[in-house]
Amino acid sequence: MKPLVSLVITTKNEEKNVDNCMKSIEAQSYKPIEAIFVDNGSTDKTKELAKKYTKNVFDKGPERSAQRNFGMIDKAKGKYVMFIDCDMILSPHLVEKCVDLMENGDAVALHIPEIVLGGSFWSGVRRFERSFYNGTVVDGARFFRKDKFVKVGGFDESMSGPEDWDIDKKIKKLGPIKLIKAPENIKNWKMKKFVSERGVDPTKFGVTVYHNESEFNVGKYLNKKGYYATSFDTYIEKWGRDDPDIKKQLGLGYRYIGVFVEKGKWLKFLAHPFLTCGMIYLRFMVGIKFVFRKK
Repeated sequence: MKPLVSLVITTKNEEKNVDNCMKSIEAQSYKPIEAIFVDNGSTDKTKELAKKYTKNVFDKGPERSAQRNFGMIDKAKGKYVMFIDCDMILSPHLVEKCVDLMENGDAVALHIPEIVLGGSFWSGVRRFERSFYNGTVVDGARFFRKDKFVKVGGFDESMSGPEDWDIDKKIKKLGPIKLIKAPENIKNWKMKKFVSERGVDPTKFGVTVYHNESEFNVGKYLNKKGYYATSFDTYIEKWGRDDPDIKKQLGLGYRYIGVFVEKGKWLKFLAHPFLTCGMIYLRFMVGIKFVFRKK
């Protein structure tokens, strides 16, 4: 019998994304899957739409860490748990390939490649930037063995932002986190047109999570990063400034140079000079938000 996979979707005023997210889950080649919505005070039709697809619709706050823990620890029944945002779309064989890797190896969690959708210049910049992070310490695990997730206590609810890095550090004490790399067959995928219309050719990628940032706004993005940065001091205090991961995640050397040039990745700079310039600007502005996080 195949193991159950619990997909936890955190929401707040996501009525425009519920249908596409769920269509991608229903189109998964892998069965069985249970979808669990954990909402944080939506005032639109998010919960009403979610209930069309599943009875597992709950309320929890105040932050995404608490939402994820509630869904993945308290409500999930699967051997494996995975969290996604409601504006995410899963490629059709993603869950199947994740289970195969977990069942036939020693991984306790997985990093999953993420492709940012959107046809605007800034969406393209975000897509370009995100491509450098897969499987690095800047990435965060998304697919877990539930027993291991429970054993480490789930996400640290005192943080909102670096909790993804924090749980990686806790999980790695129990076993390796691996990056899923597998080919994808989208020949009959119902979401192919949706993804293509948002600036991305899905035939060029393997199994992945598509993040629909087609309405990307620089100002909102920087404000969000500024908010997340307020939890960095809690994260640093917990693990220590000399922690090797923290030195990379928050240090200038790796975060602004190393992660972009290691393993030959610097060649992408030459191929995409305009995207490189846009990425440098975004990274600079995020750095400003970090420096002034206490204000």
